Amino acid sequence: MSLSDHATSGRRRVAVVGLGSIGGIIAGSLDAAGRHDVTACVRRGIERLVVERPDRTIEARLRVLTDPTRAETQDWVLLCTKAQDTASSAPWLQRLCDPDTRVAVLQNGIGHVERLAPLVGPATVVPTIVYYNGERLAPDHVRYRRASDYDFAVSDDADGRAFADLLEGTAMRILLSPDFKTIAWRKLLLNAVANPITALTLQRQGVFRREDMGALVLCALEEAAAVARADGAQLAADEASQLRAMLLTFPPDAGTSMYFDRLAGRTSEVDALTGAVVAAGERHHIATPLCRMLLTLMRAADSTPIASLAKKAQ
Repeated sequence: MSLSDHATSGRRRVAVVGLGSIGGIIAGSLDAAGRHDVTACVRRGIERLVVERPDRTIEARLRVLTDPTRAETQDWVLLCTKAQDTASSAPWLQRLCDPDTRVAVLQNGIGHVERLAPLVGPATVVPTIVYYNGERLAPDHVRYRRASDYDFAVSDDADGRAFADLLEGTAMRILLSPDFKTIAWRKLLLNAVANPITALTLQRQGVFRREDMGALVLCALEEAAAVARADGAQLAADEASQLRAMLLTFPPDAGTSMYFDRLAGRTSEVDALTGAVVAAGERHHIATPLCRMLLTLMRAADSTPIASLAKKAQ
């Protein structure tokens, strides 16, 4: 099918960079919908991809590339690496993007456009917020858990609506928001506090059901919320209490990205999450002692991975 045929039919060429828990789920979902031509850009090839969902299991046989020099320009690129691995995706992005490409950023944190702009040239960056919980069970096997009323949130503009259209036919639910900054900060607050706590305690979301965890989590969330408000987020007066209550609704056996990274001996994305809160606090002259403590402890944990944990994870 030619480029003009793709444009006329509504069928798009989509590259998914990174096939971890987030990328594997969206790649399998898009392939199962059958509306687009999906290519997985990965370090090591796989023959098939299994996506476990509560309602069904998807078995996808994607086109897989392991060599960036073989990549061609795409209509959409979905960047699903961890934030700290963004720079290593540059060889892929340089080959996949042209002025007509949209790059959806499926990463935690804030500042997506600023982080990606130097790497994608004239392509358009589309920030997203990912709400679903993913777990990578094997290089070719991921598990999806719904963690919110929506799987994604995007800005209610032309690019956000184009992303929603791209996912039409999948089971993914999309929120179009006129205030993307606020919902991005709201998600960051949860990640900045919950992720390092699960990683440092080596416990899944059930750790937040401990009575003695409540006060610590609430104080850290209040600290981060003050920074978010100073940065322009329109948060409720009791935002921290609402987010603390939300943590208790998540499945106790669900993990976080930092929890899985620490088990696997990988460097975590703490600087893109907790570090982003601390950095914004410094810009706005707001003290963040609890968030800074979590950041410091997580950086220390990253610097000394425990080999036995990686063996256990395997």
